[in-house]
Amino acid sequence: MREPDVVDVLTADHTRIERWFRDYERTPSAVERRRLITNIIIELVRHAEAEEMYVYPRARLVLPNGHTIVDREIAEHAEAERIMSRLDRMKPMDAGFDPLARELMRVVRGHVREEEKGWFPVLRRLMPLQDRRRLAELVEGAKVVAPTRPHPGAPNRPPLNVLVGVGTGVADRARDLLSGRRQR
Repeated sequence: MREPDVVDVLTADHTRIERWFRDYERTPSAVERRRLITNIIIELVRHAEAEEMYVYPRARLVLPNGHTIVDREIAEHAEAERIMSRLDRMKPMDAGFDPLARELMRVVRGHVREEEKGWFPVLRRLMPLQDRRRLAELVEGAKVVAPTRPHPGAPNRPPLNVLVGVGTGVADRARDLLSGRRQR
């Protein structure tokens, strides 16, 4: 089996999130929907943080129109984060919970489509394999220490996002431990 590159790692995250979206769409259980939304939020926050820390700075340099592409991606992350922040404070029985969850799915699915069909293939073509593999390692490491809760006001560009993200990640994990919140 070959060593994954950054596109493999990010695409695997997308696949896992899409599976949870589909499970959400199929289940009538409020308890299960809350569990799935918690999983989705944790995974999306970690994924976005890792992209913003390591992938986007490189994509700006490697991709044609990289600055424009990355600025759009960051704006989409910010939109998703605002939605997740609201969802994270709601109960699944709240009237706005399901419409907001579906709005998150719409935003994320569009974002994923742009990445996977748009610039991921270009990144794979223009970035050397060893660089993509090293970036995969950095992304996986970042997800371990990244925040687990949405923080819409946090910086999303280096170097501040790296400095704030790690500290916020530690605080989020402590809060998760004390509250019993975790991925299941």
